[in-house]
Amino acid sequence: MFIAMNSFQVKKGSEQAFETVWKTRESYLGEMAGFVEFHLLKGPEAEDHTLYATHTIWADKAAFEAWTKSENFRRAHARAGNETGGSLYLGHPRFEGFEVLITESAKSAAA
Repeated sequence: MFIAMNSFQVKKGSEQAFETVWKTRESYLGEMAGFVEFHLLKGPEAEDHTLYATHTIWADKAAFEAWTKSENFRRAHARAGNETGGSLYLGHPRFEGFEVLITESAKSAAA
């Protein structure tokens, strides 16, 4: 399994606009082989920004890399600059990718 994360420092007062961009976007993720799940996360507030992150789970790193080279990826990101105008962020989004080494799940309540 592979987890791809991007973190965003969203300027104070721009949180609702940022969330709207994500809620109304066309992602095309569901059409990709190896895509498992997507999350938009809202984190702590600082003096000048609120931290957000995207968290995408893939079957493996190869599936994620195929996404980044796909036409669906280009389509999903084509409007990114236009939607935000760059004005919602402090700096650029920060990407981090993780290969999953250990997974632990909740035990079933049914016995």
